[in-house]
Amino acid sequence: MTRGAVRHAYLDWVRGVAVLIMIEAHVLDAWTHPGDRTHALYGYAMILGGFGAPLFLFLAGIVAVLSAESKVRKSGDFAASWRAAQMRGWQLFGFAFLFRLQSFILSGANNAIDLLKVDILNIMGPAIACAAIMGRVVGRKITRCLLLATAAALVSLLTPIVRAAPVIAWLPDPLEWYFRPSPGHTNFTLFPWAGFVFAGAAIGVVLDGSRSLSRPRRLQLALAAVGGLLVWFAYEASFRPSIIAPSDFWTTSASFFFLRVGLLILLLPLSYVWQHAPFRHKLSAWSPLEEMGRASLFVYWIHVEMVYGFLSRPIRRSLSLDRALVAYVLFTVFLLALVQLKSRFIDGRAIYLTDSKSVI
Repeated sequence: MTRGAVRHAYLDWVRGVAVLIMIEAHVLDAWTHPGDRTHALYGYAMILGGFGAPLFLFLAGIVAVLSAESKVRKSGDFAASWRAAQMRGWQLFGFAFLFRLQSFILSGANNAIDLLKVDILNIMGPAIACAAIMGRVVGRKITRCLLLATAAALVSLLTPIVRAAPVIAWLPDPLEWYFRPSPGHTNFTLFPWAGFVFAGAAIGVVLDGSRSLSRPRRLQLALAAVGGLLVWFAYEASFRPSIIAPSDFWTTSASFFFLRVGLLILLLPLSYVWQHAPFRHKLSAWSPLEEMGRASLFVYWIHVEMVYGFLSRPIRRSLSLDRALVAYVLFTVFLLALVQLKSRFIDGRAIYLTDSKSVI
């Protein structure tokens, strides 16, 4: 393993955390009885679950930049390296439709319009491609970082304007779903979700630049400071009127967007501290979280149909909250076992979906 790979190994741990949050959100949403959904614990669990998607998108931006910069150093071809990152984004976009086709077939091929449903891969792919385009047109790292950070901020600030824009209604429905939520047709929209990819890409530029630092802990301290200030600023701003357009805090407000970005940034130094803690490797050389993180796209691909598909129909919205939590733990252990079987019996280099540099 290269020095660079070791330095950023903690990102697999962070991605593993995102996997746990994702599974928790989906299992509780799909299997908890309606009568238990008013419980305060369920509400807190859903708030936590709401951080899974932003974390995946944020990490996707980081990994896309790190991958492109690594290719630049190996090949010396700046344009081709960033073009490869752009193509990876469009490939993920293609995977989104392949995933929907799988769901369509397994659900009995009842509603063809579901093939065009907008989910996280539909947003992640184009956002990575756009971030790669921005990375390719700018040579200096500091300018690239500022451009990506500005794009993230603009996407967030423009969200309430875009969603209320009358011109969006003129788009064909499947395209409108990328800009404005439609119940049953979209789980994510480009505004504001693409902003998390751009924010992650900006941080990726910073992390890649840290390779030359003799004391990388200083960078992590700086990230902790930036994340903390961003959380404080966003929290204070949430009590003030929106400066651009009326917005709802939980859906379209810039305050909530920047609050989440700040918390995501804070998670990086926390995971770095855990990764480099003296007792960390004395406990065990094997990390379940890191293994789940490396296979995150594989887990995403197989677990959604298990949770929401016909296999779990007998327990759909029928478990008490306590039993749903137990089911979450058992289901996570089962998925970890599948990941280990995949790692042991399938060559990861031959299965693109399980590549260790997966961006989800």
